[in-house]
Amino acid sequence: MTKGYRAKKEAQKKLETLFEELLEHEGFGELRIEMRLLKRGQKEVIIYCGKQYRYVLDFQLQGAPNGNRDTNPLLERSEPH
Repeated sequence: MTKGYRAKKEAQKKLETLFEELLEHEGFGELRIEMRLLKRGQKEVIIYCGKQYRYVLDFQLQGAPNGNRDTNPLLERSEPH
């Protein structure tokens, strides 16, 4: 199991745990998730719920070559014909 995969599972588990805690809480609660693209095919995931929980996950867009986001087809512009 890779470090990035392990971090993904930890982030998913933390999100599920926090969601359950908020549902059981008798008052107001807020849960927010922020994701940022990092270099080297990674994403930073920050979960806000009273505290910040930070995770760095391995990530690659489908169809994109390894480590080269400049050639990502989702970022290319197509000209109308």
